[in-house]
Amino acid sequence: MEVIPAIDLLDGRCVRLYQGDYAQAQVFNDNPTEVAKLWVDQGASRLHVVDLDGAKSGNPVNTKAIEEIVETVSVPVQVGGGLRNHLGVTQLLSLGVEQVILGTVAVEEPSLVKHLCEEFPGKILVGIDARQGRVATRGWLETSEVTAIDLAEQMTKMGVAAIIYTDIHRDGTLAGPNLETLRELAAGVSIPVIASGGISSVTDLLSLLALQPLGVGGVIVGRALYTGDISLKEAIQAVGSGRWQDVPPDTGFSAFA
Repeated sequence: MEVIPAIDLLDGRCVRLYQGDYAQAQVFNDNPTEVAKLWVDQGASRLHVVDLDGAKSGNPVNTKAIEEIVETVSVPVQVGGGLRNHLGVTQLLSLGVEQVILGTVAVEEPSLVKHLCEEFPGKILVGIDARQGRVATRGWLETSEVTAIDLAEQMTKMGVAAIIYTDIHRDGTLAGPNLETLRELAAGVSIPVIASGGISSVTDLLSLLALQPLGVGGVIVGRALYTGDISLKEAIQAVGSGRWQDVPPDTGFSAFA
């Protein structure tokens, strides 16, 4: 299973939110590129970057910081936050971002997701961020009537490379992952699922590793890395250094390079 450090950008700085609340942003570093280099030096094979300002505004905002990260590190970088049109997606991909993460448009404009998947095969991920099973949109400021499970099934048919599932009530809380929903999601779709939200310990990572045969191929870790509750080196040693694109041995899932 791939352990993916998260770098959340707000006003050009590396922060963490509590349950998606912008008012509870904790700044960990004023230089996100330094953070990116640190995680790669400790063994990260991929970085997960979120443009929080972009998520609120609906357009990429922290492009300068993202470009600097991409130019500095030698591992793939996946980026989300505010990508709600073709221009925003192409802008980030042109910077060298490996994959982009769509959220709000998956609910509000699924036809755009399908078009982007056709134009950029393997480059489009969808982030499903949910409160009590319902998908949140627009930087988690609104909650739709769409269920996480239904959206995951729809996006699979659109051709997305993977689903990133975040339980908002657990995000930034160190309360552990929502294993029940992750199990249901992974069993219901034929593409990899990446877990996010609430990871607090290596024990949490090992509990997710048990879902790997179902298709949970990666896990995004944020606050626990910044607080020291989890050592990235130890996490990688515990659950392996695989990539979420790798085909689980007993599922027959398609791999996306």
